Amino acid sequence: MDPKATLETMLRHLGFTDATVTDQTWEEHLLLDIKTEDPSRLIGRQGATLSDLQYVLNRMIHRGDDKTPRILLDVGGYRTAAREQLIKRAKDAAEKVRHWGDLIELEPLGAFDRRIVHQALRNDPDVETHSVELEDSDKKVIIVRPKRKPEAKPEAKPAV
Repeated sequence: MDPKATLETMLRHLGFTDATVTDQTWEEHLLLDIKTEDPSRLIGRQGATLSDLQYVLNRMIHRGDDKTPRILLDVGGYRTAAREQLIKRAKDAAEKVRHWGDLIELEPLGAFDRRIVHQALRNDPDVETHSVELEDSDKKVIIVRPKRKPEAKPEAKPAV
């Protein structure tokens, strides 16, 4: 099943007859960028419609085929800009943790966005990130806190 052709068919059925789709490889994913006259309708509130469409497309394409790369959808650079903004918020939170030593809780995020935050801060020597579940939600918050230093082992006392 061709991901680009499948998405184009889905978009036509959803009433986006003017939509064009370009494809490119991004990291280990297939990025399908959609151009349309009505991007806000396709993006939805806080990207929810776009995320749902991405989920459905991935479920359709990956039925029984784990070798197919994960598909990411973008509309006119929306996801790219949102990703850059999320990375900036993560790094700002890390800077506050470094400065004040307190933990910071980021807003509830879906799995895709949590992965972006964890990756953005994974090599930071001063902070660590942890996802924490929220009750009655499929989203989790990320806790950014000072990295725990390994505890020193007590020196062994010589036997007398």
